[in-house]
Order: sequence, then C-alpha cells, then structure tokens
Amino acid sequence: MCDCLATPAALAPSRRRLLGGAAALAALASSARVLAADTPLPDNRIGPDAALARLVQGNARYVAGRSTQRDFSVGRVARTTGQRPFAAILSCADSRIAPELAFDQGPGDLFVVRLAGNFLNDDALASMEYAIEVLQVPLILVLGHSNCGAVSATIKVVQEGTQLPGHLPGLVNAIRPAVEAAQRRQPANLLVAATEQNVRLNVARLSTSEPLLAGRMASGAIRAVGGVYELSSGKVSLV
Repeated sequence: MCDCLATPAALAPSRRRLLGGAAALAALASSARVLAADTPLPDNRIGPDAALARLVQGNARYVAGRSTQRDFSVGRVARTTGQRPFAAILSCADSRIAPELAFDQGPGDLFVVRLAGNFLNDDALASMEYAIEVLQVPLILVLGHSNCGAVSATIKVVQEGTQLPGHLPGLVNAIRPAVEAAQRRQPANLLVAATEQNVRLNVARLSTSEPLLAGRMASGAIRAVGGVYELSSGKVSLV
C-alpha cells in the first residue's frame, strides 16, 4: 500500500527550492528598484552640433559592430516620467531600417517619425514641431536609404506612367518633385540621385517652415540635416 503521507525529510528539498525561489525573486525585485533609482532620464539638453556629432559617432559604432545599446530595459521606469530626446528623425517606414539601432541610441533618445519615402506632409511637420516646441529637440535629421521602394515606384510612374492603386498616388505625388529634379540632371543612377534629392528637398522644407521652425533654423538654435542609410553597410552618409 502507498504511504500517501510524505515525511518531513521528503518535503525538505521542496521547501528548500521554494525558499530559494522566493529569495531569487526578492533579489531580482531589489535589483530592479536599484536599477530604477540609478538610471534617471538622461540629460540630453545639448546643441544641434553636439546632437549631430552624437548621431555620427553612434552610427560609426553600429557600422563597426560595436554598438553599446544592448539592454533596452535600462531606464524603463524613469521613462514613465517623461522623455528627453536629443534628435528627431524623419525616416522611411522601410522595415530594414531602425534609427535607434542605426545610430546606437536607447529608448527615449530619438523622436522618430516614419512614413514611406520620408517626406514632409502636414502630420509629419506637426510631429516635428512638437519635437522642437515641446520636447526642445535641437536637431532634425531627414533619413533616406538606398534601394527605397517608394522612390523607385515614383520613378516608374514618372518614366512609364505606371498607375498605382489606393492612396499610393498621394505618396508618389509627394516624391515626384525630387525625381523630376534629379532626372533633369541626367545622373548615372537615377534612384540614387532621386533618393538624395528627396532628402535635400525635405530638409529645405523643414528649414523654411513657418511659424515654428524657420526662425529658429535661421538663428542656429536648431538645425535640419539630411542623410542616406546604405542598406548593405549600415552607414549613414550626410547629404
């Protein structure tokens, strides 16, 4: 017959495991409290030149495979109290690009707006105005990338009269001025030239946007710059 009443000796290992697990949980909770206390929001109140230098240095680390941002949970509790990004990025929505990774920055460091073709529409402009006016970001970077599908599609429309479905014609119309301007120069590679031109045109739009950006851009309080991300290497080249 089975002895269904376990002896104290038989229960001892289970008790030890339970107590050990409780101790481990308590240690983790204590570590989390210490981590939260030791990682306040970063002081990202820097000027536009320093912000650009930080992006350039971060991208160099990313390209070299020496990224420092690996534990994205650090500072999570502190970030519930607010945000202090030092740069705003107008990026393409392409799934192969992640600005936080490309510039080796952590959560809360970059204010990122993404849409296919990285162009400035009213919603993107309002978001950038929020970054400047409310979050006091000193730098905006318009980030294009190599082999951009949105730019490539626009080239097909311009050159071949391709008809696109849904709301895609609106996207093409926003990028068309860059493609047409690049095409007039008869470049060796129209996709590369149009991608760079699209970045430049949107930097210019940001720099002259009223009423919140143009004056601050002119005074040097904030800057707008452009860059192109090379998919094969991860390098961002300023244009």
